[in-house]
Amino acid sequence: MSTTETITVAVAGASGYTGGELLRLLLGHPRAKITVVTSEKSAGSPVAASFPHLASALSLSFEALAPAEIAKRADVIFLALPHTKSLAPVAACLAAGKHVIDLSADYRLKDPALYETWYQTPHLHPNLLHEAVYGLPELHRDAIKTARLVASPGCYPTAAILQMAPLVAKGLVTPDTLVIDAKSGVSGAGRSPALSYHFPEAHESIEAYKIGQHRHIPEIEQELGLLSQRSATKPAALRVAFTPHLVPMNRGILSTAYCRLREPLGQDELWALYADFYKGEPFIRLQSGTASANPRHVRGSNFCDLSAFSDARSGWVVTVAALDNLVKGAAGQAIQAMNLMLGFPEDMGLRSPGVFP
Repeated sequence: MSTTETITVAVAGASGYTGGELLRLLLGHPRAKITVVTSEKSAGSPVAASFPHLASALSLSFEALAPAEIAKRADVIFLALPHTKSLAPVAACLAAGKHVIDLSADYRLKDPALYETWYQTPHLHPNLLHEAVYGLPELHRDAIKTARLVASPGCYPTAAILQMAPLVAKGLVTPDTLVIDAKSGVSGAGRSPALSYHFPEAHESIEAYKIGQHRHIPEIEQELGLLSQRSATKPAALRVAFTPHLVPMNRGILSTAYCRLREPLGQDELWALYADFYKGEPFIRLQSGTASANPRHVRGSNFCDLSAFSDARSGWVVTVAALDNLVKGAAGQAIQAMNLMLGFPEDMGLRSPGVFP
């Protein structure tokens, strides 16, 4: 597609936090025109009623989700629906010949049995799982360029995979020593109200949840497992211990991962490994010296900041990743995938740095 051509875009599930962020970013994209926005809860009401900050920029109203009708009015369809709710709409939009980017988990896992185990429902379109491309450009850029369906990653897996990929790809991680401790802002839980996200419950608090049971675990293991199989060591399986935490900030993820290596690496060697692996990546920023990645510095941007430290005393490597869960962890990364699918510059509409303070 020509980089001067305007493409029409639909956002399904647009009244949530991720949907709102998609709208904000797409409004700044020089080649995208939003033509349809849907919300089952807010159908009939103007977008500004849910997102007053977009009042002067977007005059559309929410509609009910009708995939066949939406497909008539959009070239690209983003689905920001809850998990298990994208199965049929994705298939319908693909049948209409559209580019589809799904931000739910419904097409991320390649094994339908694994999907049923973690999401407690059978997969209705297992044939599409093999076609879907996991939408992490740093690992699957070439496949995304030719994809009809991109399964955009979760926010926790984006951080965890990016921070561990250089070590896993080289086969350096000792099996069964990978521990991920991740902390997310409250927006990561979605916009629907719940007691644990009520201000008095979440403020001045930090809570670990779904320990060993979080649905993003199989994503992390799937993608890191694929990388490990390409390494010289080819370990039989890769398992992670993953603990997410809810912290009292609006947005952002800080993920700290620990592992032992098969062979020791000094700090300079570790830094060189990461610098080489992510050379030329437009949205990866490596923190040098003693600086550690901080979600404050990526808020509102599509960057993922990474730090890596060799702890010679304990024999462990510690990596730190920071990203905005609503941008690089969701909407921004989805638009990055759209750019690749359509042949636009990968960073189009995503060049803005974060906001500070």
